[in-house]
Amino acid sequence: MPSHAETFPPDAPPPRLELRGITKRFPGCLANDHVDLVLQPGEIHALLGENGAGKSTLVKMIYGVLHPDSGTMLWQGVATDVPDPAGARRLGIGMVFQHFSLFDTLTVTENIALGLDDAGRMDELADRIRSVSERYGLALDPERHVFHLSVGERQRVEIVRCLLQDPKLLIMDEPTSVLTPQEAAKLFETLRVLAAEGCTILYISHKLEEIRALCSRATVLRAGKVVGAADPRQETARSLAEMMMGAELSTPERSPQGAAGAARLSVRHLSTTSDNPFATNLKDVGFEVRAGEILGIAGVAGNGQAELMAALSGEMLVADAESVVIEGTSAGHLGPRARRALGLAFVPEERLGRGAVPELSLSENALLSGYAREPLVRGGMVHFGRARAYAETIIRGFNVVAHGHRAEARSLSGGNLQKFIIGREILQKPKLLVVGQPTWGVDAGAAAAIHKALIGLARSGAAVLVISQDLDELFVLSDRISVLFHGRLSDSRPTHETTVERIGLLMGGLFGTPPDEDGEITRAV
Repeated sequence: MPSHAETFPPDAPPPRLELRGITKRFPGCLANDHVDLVLQPGEIHALLGENGAGKSTLVKMIYGVLHPDSGTMLWQGVATDVPDPAGARRLGIGMVFQHFSLFDTLTVTENIALGLDDAGRMDELADRIRSVSERYGLALDPERHVFHLSVGERQRVEIVRCLLQDPKLLIMDEPTSVLTPQEAAKLFETLRVLAAEGCTILYISHKLEEIRALCSRATVLRAGKVVGAADPRQETARSLAEMMMGAELSTPERSPQGAAGAARLSVRHLSTTSDNPFATNLKDVGFEVRAGEILGIAGVAGNGQAELMAALSGEMLVADAESVVIEGTSAGHLGPRARRALGLAFVPEERLGRGAVPELSLSENALLSGYAREPLVRGGMVHFGRARAYAETIIRGFNVVAHGHRAEARSLSGGNLQKFIIGREILQKPKLLVVGQPTWGVDAGAAAAIHKALIGLARSGAAVLVISQDLDELFVLSDRISVLFHGRLSDSRPTHETTVERIGLLMGGLFGTPPDEDGEITRAV
């Protein structure tokens, strides 16, 4: 294989960051195998790869969370060891993680102070926050408490915290996974301004159209190795995905929907009340999902999705049994087991901890929901041989990369664990499947496989409800789309009669009639 190392004229300034032969091993896994990477000042550089390709391990070493077993890191031409994240920040390396680390009950200023090595006086810090926010178009009120902020505003807090340290390299990990299209566009403007000022951006995302729009160079990892480099602007999303996979991408084909059948799920005047001050109560939510169709519910995280999932799965009972009707049976007062007996299957957003038990093997995790419909338990006794066979059927049928049925759930990459959980539910032939964030943080190949499975289930006569923040995904999967905002659900629209932009505006709170010919819109409250 040819080397991917770059050469530069003798008088050229050194790269901002250069990695030479970086290698990192874990027990039973070579996460990074002699990785070379060069990042120049002022560029926005994509790091691409499937789940488990080694991206997270690599950026954690750059940021000092992990340390390489071998290889050299050069910072502005000087060999450097990054002992920890504080050392990375002193060099000028900042990182915005995919999962925010904010305290809801503290103000913006207080949260930012916790992440600074020398915050100084709080009033002076608040002034600095205002100044940086205005300079980069990241509107923030330093005095607001975080629990009042939208998800997009919370991300601004994380970014401003990095910018206050004047970073020379900013690492962004899946930054738009929780943003509306409009918020994502604003973020891109900010990143372009930073790059124009000389800051280097290392950008990780599975959204390949974003990569094409934003990045000027891309390095591709596969199985821990650098396998290619490209100018994303000269590629298609498909060619980038195939570069990552090393194989042709199989995209799901949607046949035209036939006439929808009987309602398998009916939700009527569903409202919830929670003692949790940070919960988003549902307000008079109503919809139906019919046999043979996929209904998509869009929305930015924190607008009632968790409460809706809990109310549908039976984890949260509601006072009015008629609020949730499954297969014609009032189910609002029934628990999860009774709802599954009616034909419900359920894929929660949280893979580890709710979808699967991290320490249990795949065959043991197959029992968690499969015992009732599959012949895995008889007379109160577990038939372990059948459980193992069931797990192996899921692994083969859904191309799950794992070391057999004995592999612990936590040993799988996010995409492979998601394929296993979805396969476990689909193979039970449910009449109704409710799935949250089916491909969140999942690479293109795994996402295509999951989409194909969901479309196939619906076309076989099941009703499928997909709750997702990914509008591209919802437009691929859904026959109809609704939007959840502040606990209220918009009317559904056929997918072919709306646009990403209109749904994005609804996600931002513009309810009523989306902006079209008559221009009438109202804001949800």
